[in-house]
Amino acid sequence: MNTKYKYTLIFVLFLCCTIVSAQSFKKDSLQIKAYTEIEYKAGEPINITLKKVFCDYCSKKQLVLLGADAIRRADGEKYDSKNKLVDGKKKLAVYIRIAKTDFAAIKEVE
Repeated sequence: MNTKYKYTLIFVLFLCCTIVSAQSFKKDSLQIKAYTEIEYKAGEPINITLKKVFCDYCSKKQLVLLGADAIRRADGEKYDSKNKLVDGKKKLAVYIRIAKTDFAAIKEVE
């Protein structure tokens, strides 16, 4: 077999495996978007607020927990050079990926 065909075959098999593994990750999890805002004064972050969690099918408890996670993730990003401001407010979109089974396990407390 020609080496050109061997490399082509290896490339096609690698591509097929990559596509299959990427699809299974999307099937088993949810991606939820949240907007946060980091307020800076003199180059230091002074406040992080949650603006909105985009989830139409979430219960109130799920929204609260996802909002807390979005604030925690924004807190980890506050010193990143691309987010840092001298004075002002930086709006930040946070994407939370959670397994469907973990998401379903968050039950509404009655």
